[in-house]
Amino acid sequence: MNRRDLVQKVVLGSAVLILVPSVLKSCTKDTTTDPGNNTNNTGGNPQGTKINLDLSLADNSSLNTSGGSKIVQNIIVVNTGSSNFVALSSVCTHQGCTVGYDSPSGNIKCPCHGSVFATTGSVITGPAPTALQSYPVSKTGNILTISL
Repeated sequence: MNRRDLVQKVVLGSAVLILVPSVLKSCTKDTTTDPGNNTNNTGGNPQGTKINLDLSLADNSSLNTSGGSKIVQNIIVVNTGSSNFVALSSVCTHQGCTVGYDSPSGNIKCPCHGSVFATTGSVITGPAPTALQSYPVSKTGNILTISL
């Protein structure tokens, strides 16, 4: 084996060692992205904090109509109608994909593996093993407050 072959094999081997773990990690659940997880301060918010959303701002305008939703700090906020709002973790409990609200069905769906959740967070269809974390929401004037 000459020097050129050795250098090529070392570079190729290094690339494989760097890329393969990152590809495999993309399908695992990352617990630090759940906003209610207070075990690791690198992700999410400490418990006891609040998120305030001003509904008069253009960034939050989707929440002014029934069926509107928005993801804020790994929390999906949904206007379920009649000035009722729900706030749930946007992190699927199956493998950590970001869920989204499906207004026609009134359910929250995971695009990765097909889990379906009710707006209460409970699992309707798996493979998700547990419900989405739910957070209390209150509205005062144009301000929505989510308590973590």
